[in-house]
Amino acid sequence: MKLKKKIPLIDQHDKYGFWGGKFGGSFIPETLKKPIDDLTIEFQKLRKSKSFIKKRDFYFRNYIGAPTRFIKLNRLSKHLGGAQIWAKVVSDANGGAHKIYNATVHALICKTLGKKYIIGDTGAGYAGKMLSMAAKKFGLKCKIFMGAKDIKRQKPNCDAMKKNGAEIIPVTTGSQTLVDAVSECMRYWVSNCDTTHMCVGSTVGPNIFVKICGWSTSQISRELKGQLLSEFKKIPKKIKLINCVGGGSSAYGFWSEFIDFPKNQIELIGVEAGGPKNSKLHAAPLSRGARLGILHGAASYVCQNTEGQINETESISAGLDYPGVSPLHCFLKDTKRATYTFATDEDALRAYKLVTKFEKLNPSLEPSHAFAEAIKIAPKLGKDNIIIVNSCGDAKKDRDILKERLSKK
Repeated sequence: MKLKKKIPLIDQHDKYGFWGGKFGGSFIPETLKKPIDDLTIEFQKLRKSKSFIKKRDFYFRNYIGAPTRFIKLNRLSKHLGGAQIWAKVVSDANGGAHKIYNATVHALICKTLGKKYIIGDTGAGYAGKMLSMAAKKFGLKCKIFMGAKDIKRQKPNCDAMKKNGAEIIPVTTGSQTLVDAVSECMRYWVSNCDTTHMCVGSTVGPNIFVKICGWSTSQISRELKGQLLSEFKKIPKKIKLINCVGGGSSAYGFWSEFIDFPKNQIELIGVEAGGPKNSKLHAAPLSRGARLGILHGAASYVCQNTEGQINETESISAGLDYPGVSPLHCFLKDTKRATYTFATDEDALRAYKLVTKFEKLNPSLEPSHAFAEAIKIAPKLGKDNIIIVNSCGDAKKDRDILKERLSKK
C-alpha cells in the first residue's frame, strides 16, 4: 500500500472505489446505483471542464472571499517559546468555515444537473449553514438534516439556516447527532434522487461524495502553498500542518497539495476529538483504537463494539462528534504519511482560552482541538520549526457552550 506521486489522493483508488484496497467503496442500496453512477460520470466531466472550473474559481474569489489569510501568531509563539506558530484563517471565508467550498461546488453541480432541490447533513451546523447560503445564492430549495441534540447546542447556526430559507429536519433517532443526521439524509435521497441532489458535508460516504468534497476543499492548500512561497520564497524545511479531524474534509483540504512532500519536510498531524476527560466515550477512531467497518456507504475505521454495532460518541465539538472518518485519512494513516492523535474536551477549552488571550482569533471548538496539539508540541521544538494550524471555523456557533463551560472554570 503506497502513495502515488503526482496523482491527487482523491484519485488513488482502484476501479471499485477503494483506497489501498480496503478503504472507501460504495456500499449502497440498488436504488441508488444509477443516481450515483450518473453523478460520478457528470462530476468527472465537470472537474475537467474549463468553463466549470472558471465558474468555481469565480465564486471562490467573489462569493467565498478566497484567499483567506495566512498569519503568524507572534504573541502566542513568544509565550510558548520554541516553534513558530502560524494560522491559515479559513474562518475568514464567507459564513465562517471551510464548509462553504464544498457547499458551493455542490450547488453548482445541482444547477448543472437541472435539479431544484438540494439536501445535506450537519453536526456543528456549519455544513448546513453553508449549504443553506449556497442554496439561497443559486435559487435552490434546501432541506438540512440535523440531530436534535445538535440543534439544541448549535442554535446560532440553526438560526442562520432558517434565515436563509432552509428547512431543518430534526433527527430524533439514535444519539441524535451527526451520525444519525447523515443516515436520515441518505434515506431521504433514496426516495427523492430524481428531483433532489444530495450534498454530503464531509469527505465521507460513497466514493463520489468523498471525491467531490476533497476536490472542493483542496482550495485551502492551493492557497497556502502560494502563501508559503510568497512569505518564505520557497517551501520551508520543517513544517507541521496540524488540523482537527472529524469526517476529515478540512484536514484533507489543508494537506492535499503537500502529501507528495517528504514527511521529514512537511509533517501532517490530525487531531481527533478525545471526548471528556476520564470518559470511555470519544470520537477518535484513528487514534484511540477502532476496527474496519462500514458506515454511510463506505469502509473506514469506525468506533464500534465487539458485535460490530456503531458506538455512541461524545465530544464538546459537534463538528467532530462522529464515529467514523474519511477513507482518505484511513489510507494516510496506514501508509504512515499522516499521524493522528487526540485532544480532550478540556484540552480544547484550554487551547481556546490561550489562543483568544494572545491573538485576535476566535477559533471554534473544532480547530481548538488542533491548537491544543500545537500548544503541546511547540515548546519542545526549535525556532526553525514552523507549525501551521488550520483555523477552519469561528466560535460564534459555540458561544453558549463556551459561556457555560468557561464560567465554571
